[in-house]
Amino acid sequence: MKKKILKLLKILTKNVNLNKGEPPLDLKEVFLMFTNGENHMSKDQLLRFMVEHQGEQNCTLLDLEPIIQKVLQMGNSSTESSNIVGLSLDEFIDFLLLDDFNGPIKDEVHHDMKAPLSHYFMYTGHNSYLTGNQFTSVSSDEPIIEALLQGVRVIELDLWPSSTKYGGIKVVHGRTLTTPVALTKCLESIKKYAFVKSDFPVILTLEDHLTPKLQAKFAQMAIQIFGEMLHYPETDYVTEFPSPASLKNMIVISTKPPKEYPQSDSVINNHASNGSESSEEYESWGQELQDSIMAKLKNENNNTSNEEMEDISISDYKSNQQQGARQYKDLITIHCGKSEGSMKDRLKVDHGGKVRRISLSEKTVKNACESHGADLIRFTQKNILRVYPKGERVISSNFRPHLGWMYGAQMVAFNMQGYGKSLRLMQGMFRANGGCGYVKKPEFLIQEGANNEVFDPRRTLPMKQILKVKVYKGDGWKTDFSPTHFDRFSPPDFYTKVCIVGVAADSVKKKTSVKMNNWHPIWDEEFEFSLTVPELALLRIEVKDKNQTQDNFAGQTCLLVSELRHGFRSVPLYDTKGKKFTSVKLLLRFHFKTLNI
Repeated sequence: MKKKILKLLKILTKNVNLNKGEPPLDLKEVFLMFTNGENHMSKDQLLRFMVEHQGEQNCTLLDLEPIIQKVLQMGNSSTESSNIVGLSLDEFIDFLLLDDFNGPIKDEVHHDMKAPLSHYFMYTGHNSYLTGNQFTSVSSDEPIIEALLQGVRVIELDLWPSSTKYGGIKVVHGRTLTTPVALTKCLESIKKYAFVKSDFPVILTLEDHLTPKLQAKFAQMAIQIFGEMLHYPETDYVTEFPSPASLKNMIVISTKPPKEYPQSDSVINNHASNGSESSEEYESWGQELQDSIMAKLKNENNNTSNEEMEDISISDYKSNQQQGARQYKDLITIHCGKSEGSMKDRLKVDHGGKVRRISLSEKTVKNACESHGADLIRFTQKNILRVYPKGERVISSNFRPHLGWMYGAQMVAFNMQGYGKSLRLMQGMFRANGGCGYVKKPEFLIQEGANNEVFDPRRTLPMKQILKVKVYKGDGWKTDFSPTHFDRFSPPDFYTKVCIVGVAADSVKKKTSVKMNNWHPIWDEEFEFSLTVPELALLRIEVKDKNQTQDNFAGQTCLLVSELRHGFRSVPLYDTKGKKFTSVKLLLRFHFKTLNI
């Protein structure tokens, strides 16, 4: 009883602020400046504010009209009278908080999309068919659908021989206890959802363990299901990859050409593992699994049905090798190279101009950054590098994607079901460029310098830009959360973390003060970030509720710094999985100063 009384006294004596509070001084000053000291802002004054302060040079009165109507309908003022006199200060702030109009980044594609594929970072999934962990989860087309709807453009499928139950080819993570899904089901879902979010190409990276007969069967399936959506390369190999613009609404296949596959003995013993660039990933699993599990899987393989054995027989291999290889090879646009040999050999640029893709584990890339950083960047100027998570990430966790991006890696493959800070960085990167799944790499990762030098992420460069981020206020938690979600007896105590993630010299963390007992916090605090490589910098924002034990998550977002729009911006927040909240948002101001270097 004593504890209950103390809690009640705490509630009664606490200075609980349920109101939205006074607007920050900056907002008042800007409002009065553009209204010439009046109490309302006219449409013409609002247009001048948008052009002169927000930098929206193309904004017109026609653009503003429906937005103003929406703001007036949100408030309690008379629409008719407000149309005459304009927006009040509170209505002006409501206008600024409309993230669908006043968001932090452009919502349309604005990068040059006519350069080769090697000039872009691509939104890339890893083992895209898994619903959970990498070892025992179910394989399904559902995570593929979800990834495509989020804008992922590179989908990975592991192909294995199977019985007629799965149409002869199943998709499953080899040497694990994951359950399979039929290839046809995956392909049909890819066709249906590939271009819902973005019309730029979807690339299928195949880890292929098929016989020539089944390779031919895959080709027939792909042709039948995708039809005119399937891209056919004009030549056996290319000296420059096609552009995203030229591949709009196309499905592109990337795997190892069949002419380099192992001979018949290895086909039987290894389920036709093609020794492709992903074999390093496949083999790492074998090393990490326990002997008891391996014995179980080996026993299952020894009990393969007659139907499965028929698919991988020697006679089939010999009789169908040439025909299957030709049909299959005709579909491969992005050829994959070897992953064995020295790092120097793997990253060797073909002097004949032939371009390719290779895959390296995060461990391998981390080591290569130390000893072959310049080779990595030179390779990725024309070729494609895919970086995949190390085998120990059984729970589908992810590594920090900057490990690959800083060295030009186009395909940093992620476990999209592995929620965490790393995935938020990936999601933040690909909100850029209208969320189309392709982000143009900075020029210094594409071109060599005047003396043939290349970018070195480890070298501290001169300061290039100053970014100022002012955190004004937050709103929407009262709508999206229950009254007792953060604290059973009082409103939350919010603070905001503002961080830069980029090269080592630019990475920094800052945070606001804690605003006690307020669903509508006003911080009015500014942070300054000195950036040496702003092109690779991400702004990470997270709001938390201060707690005596562990602070509660209250929303997050991540944005590419080079995409940020100047001025006052409404920044929507997302949950831990990257789903946008209905109402939770922050009002921030971004200001840039570029330095002469």
